[in-house]
Amino acid sequence: MEKKPHFVRREFLPREVPSVSLALLLAAVLLLNALLYLYLNRFYSSLGRVEPDPGLCPFGHFKFGAVKNCSPWLSCEAINREVRKLKCVGEGAVKKVFLSEWKEKKVVLSQLTNSELKEDFLHGLKMLKALQSKHVVRLLGYCEQQFTILTEYHPLGSLKGLNETLHIPKYKGMNTWHRRLMLAMDYVGVIRYLHSSPLGTLVMCDSNDLDKVLSQYLLTSDFHVLVNDLDALPLVNRSAGRLVKCGHRELRGEFVAPEQRWPYGEDVPFEDDLMPPYDEKTDIWKIPDVSNFFLGHVEGSDIVRLHLFDIHAACKKKDPAERPSAQEVLDTYRKVLTLLIREAAMPGTREML
Repeated sequence: MEKKPHFVRREFLPREVPSVSLALLLAAVLLLNALLYLYLNRFYSSLGRVEPDPGLCPFGHFKFGAVKNCSPWLSCEAINREVRKLKCVGEGAVKKVFLSEWKEKKVVLSQLTNSELKEDFLHGLKMLKALQSKHVVRLLGYCEQQFTILTEYHPLGSLKGLNETLHIPKYKGMNTWHRRLMLAMDYVGVIRYLHSSPLGTLVMCDSNDLDKVLSQYLLTSDFHVLVNDLDALPLVNRSAGRLVKCGHRELRGEFVAPEQRWPYGEDVPFEDDLMPPYDEKTDIWKIPDVSNFFLGHVEGSDIVRLHLFDIHAACKKKDPAERPSAQEVLDTYRKVLTLLIREAAMPGTREML
């Protein structure tokens, strides 16, 4: 009689094994989140803050380079005696800018060129003194009698040269979507600071086109953004019914906000007295265009744009009251940066879970 073969029943691996694997994966994700938190928190702490920076000197003083002690702002006498002009590096409607030297250190000396615009020059100096922070170029001294301002020198210059800088071999490693997004966050952080400044809500009026905006900001050697030109910074005071107008001429083009354009059509000649004033939401309208410049066309930048689509669409609302605040834009940028860095660090994590 033929014996039937015996089938050996195979035991499945204990369920604890995949559970252990899942636990290890979750632990890795938690560790990654912790590292991301520590990394991003250091960056976030420099954005959108109105509190004084503990690293800054008391009012009327400055620290320069690696020097630990604070020095008083240089006076007229000290500037005339100790500062030596090297060459002219720029000239605008209000002032001429000279690369200069002070105690073997490069500095920037700005001098009024048009006496009819001295009020603008002095307003810029007033703002520069009052708004000293991590968002604003460092003031080293001034001389009101001679219409002279001395500030820190940043060799990478204004943001107009950002793309050229990122193609220099030394800085090519910075030409990534996350570094570019962080620069955009720096920019929005400056707007956030101006809208909640110690002086009140300030509007960045020197911003009628992209080139003009970029010329107002500096790129530091450690790749941060500082506002440099504060000549046109009027104050919004809603409780007093005070709104602003950026200059006395007609503004045109899609870059400026709708409320900044002449509202009565081509058939009615522009008259400054008839032009309605507006508030700080004009700065919000311009954020998507400036951020688009920052993001450039590197690998991953289109993915960033996709994640920012909704907040940028909100910035372009025709009704200024419907646009987000600079703080809301900054919060969204932070969330997008965190999300994309997490996904880049652990691709496929979501599917594994």
